[in-house]
Amino acid sequence: MKVVAIIPARFASTRFPGKPLAMLGNKSLIQRVYDSATQTDLFDKIIVATDDKRIFDKVEQFGGEVVFTSKHPKSGTDRIAEVCKNLEAEIIINIQGDEPFISKKPLQKLISAFDEPIVQVASLMHKLMEEIENPNIVKVVCDNNNFALYFSRSPIPFIRTPHPAPRNPQPEFFKHIGVYAFRREALFKFIQLPIGKLEQIEKLEQLRLLENGIKIKMVETSYQGIGIDTPEDLKKAELILQKANSK
Repeated sequence: MKVVAIIPARFASTRFPGKPLAMLGNKSLIQRVYDSATQTDLFDKIIVATDDKRIFDKVEQFGGEVVFTSKHPKSGTDRIAEVCKNLEAEIIINIQGDEPFISKKPLQKLISAFDEPIVQVASLMHKLMEEIENPNIVKVVCDNNNFALYFSRSPIPFIRTPHPAPRNPQPEFFKHIGVYAFRREALFKFIQLPIGKLEQIEKLEQLRLLENGIKIKMVETSYQGIGIDTPEDLKKAELILQKANSK
């Protein structure tokens, strides 16, 4: 089974312009992500997909593989599909360009989800113990087979009774980690779908799949992810890196 990883990276982030080139320790953020993916030894090929010459040049400078994409794809997944048109791959992993600490174990579990022939799309989640009300943290609820039922910026499930009776199930919350895996056919089916109503309301592109009856297998992991969306997030990542380097 040939598996490739694509890392989308754009310069014009609204909340953090130039984010892929921001320094985390002695390396740019995009190099941190690329190196982390390389160190897993799971992929036949790793490619950065960008629409910006500054990012393109930086990736070439550190020896990574990089390709140009169009300036205004409908979504990050459309950018991934652009790169994969001429690639031979059965499984395509979208590793966000702001996940510098992604590691082998969660990615291996994600790839293993495709041992089930029914699985067309898969993603990661972990148990959420705090910041449940934070709209920047996307929550997911699943069915009994760990296929996603819904993703939301709101707390889901909603706790109707604050202090449930002992016999009632205790609520569990899961954070969605935005690392996606697609079978090739599912990826190209996704980009043919119109942008959905729920996707526009929540600003979550994965809802396009659910709105069209395409299931997403959720893989639970202990990896918590640290999506860097703001300069403040970068400062948190610096502290994590310093702590790791001091061990």
